[in-house]
Amino acid sequence: MSDRKFEITDARGGAALGVRVVTRAAETELAGRNDDNTLKIRLKSTPAGDPSANQELVEFLAEKLEVDTSRIEIVAGESNRDKILSIEGMTVNQVEEKLGL
Repeated sequence: MSDRKFEITDARGGAALGVRVVTRAAETELAGRNDDNTLKIRLKSTPAGDPSANQELVEFLAEKLEVDTSRIEIVAGESNRDKILSIEGMTVNQVEEKLGL
């Protein structure tokens, strides 16, 4: 793990957030923040880089953020458990409010 701190940030057209995916969970859920400030999200799917896990992640966040899945894009880490996602049309404050952060 690097010492780099990831934060939800405003990006052109929306918010960007770092996510660490934990797979093989009993429930799909937001499990808080990691020490590096990424969001920890537990998924039922396995493994983390599998297309079904990525789809589960996007669908879960779309439901929580009340946006269409087409507004969420995995912009880095698609095949890893550490990912950066872009949420089109939302600010950092909106994302944090919807996720209860």
